[in-house]
Amino acid sequence: MNFRKLLIESAAVFTAALIVSVMVTLLWNLIAHRGGTVDWESSFRFAIAFGIILPWTGMRRRPEK
Repeated sequence: MNFRKLLIESAAVFTAALIVSVMVTLLWNLIAHRGGTVDWESSFRFAIAFGIILPWTGMRRRPEK
């Protein structure tokens, strides 16, 4: 896997994780606390972690061609 493909995959995973995390924190705050706030700090933390870890583990699993 070349660097460009890894970078694109990381960006895609980061974006998906950020969107899902923002939606989950928003819904949690709406349901549990009756307020419509988003926890941006934890959303970015999860997105950065998943954006690094998931493509890296996928790269290690795939055999080189």
